[in-house]
Amino acid sequence: MKVLVTGAAGFIGYHVCQRLLDRGDDVVGVDNVNDYYDPKLKEARLERLRSNRFRFERLDIADAEGMRRLFADAKPQRVLNLAAQAGVRYSLINPQAYVDANLQGFLNVLEGSRHNGVEHLVFASSSSVYGANTAQPFSEHHNVDHPVSLYAATKKANELMAHTYAALFKLPCTGLRFFTVYGPWGRPDMALFKFTRGILGDEPIDVYNYGNMIRDFTYVDDIAEGVVRVIDCVAQPEADWNGDAPDPARSFAPYRVFNIGNNEPVPLLDFIAALEEALGRKATMNLMPMQPGDVPSTMADVSELEDAVGFRPNTPVREGIARFVNWYKEYYGIA
Repeated sequence: MKVLVTGAAGFIGYHVCQRLLDRGDDVVGVDNVNDYYDPKLKEARLERLRSNRFRFERLDIADAEGMRRLFADAKPQRVLNLAAQAGVRYSLINPQAYVDANLQGFLNVLEGSRHNGVEHLVFASSSSVYGANTAQPFSEHHNVDHPVSLYAATKKANELMAHTYAALFKLPCTGLRFFTVYGPWGRPDMALFKFTRGILGDEPIDVYNYGNMIRDFTYVDDIAEGVVRVIDCVAQPEADWNGDAPDPARSFAPYRVFNIGNNEPVPLLDFIAALEEALGRKATMNLMPMQPGDVPSTMADVSELEDAVGFRPNTPVREGIARFVNWYKEYYGIA
């Protein structure tokens, strides 16, 4: 197939593009390669993707005319939207960036897909949409109307926008709620990257909520496998969906939403202990209060994903952290 992947130079985008190329698909990668974090890391990912089946377009998805031309020229069969302004805490500082990329940009992706015969649009949502929910594991059948960050609100908005296009224009859409993704080629603003850099530099690491956090850490290769399987599983309407008792996980329209998480939540202090073991060094922790927009615990119910595509993430955290540490040392030339 020909697959258009936005955010192709990003952490998850790079891994998914590699998986698609490995199985023989043609990939059109889109990314603006901005400086939210070190662009050299993004360029290094892109360099590894270069092949005669990978076409790269340096383009901001918020550029409506540029996206219109790209869709008309590329004519992709499937679209994967991973481009977004990420990060909960940064949304407190620069909210406009989230409106531009996550709302305007996503609208341009929806319009391009609608007008160019795209067979299936798959897009990144986030576990952040569960917001103030406390009943765990988080399920797609739960209501998600109480976000606690602007980032989460934009991801919830993406789900609503996609459902509208599925209902009005019969555009098959599937949203993926990622749970705390980690692994090689990760983002420097994420916890594992920061912790590793701090421990190796003999600097204290900031640990929020005094370490009383639980996360459903999900290894990036598992995420990529789940994403590719979902791309192949085109969303279908649910014949017996009932508007009197609407199920948020289903629809009368060709629309679905799935959690992708490890379903094995890990206390943050255990996560740090596994990193200390992989590095052979102890961390000095700067224990801090909970940050605005954060939540104390996440856990994914992945039964819907498993039923639909026959896959559930299963990489143990210790194994995933060891792989990340090996990559980090190699990439930065650390003995």
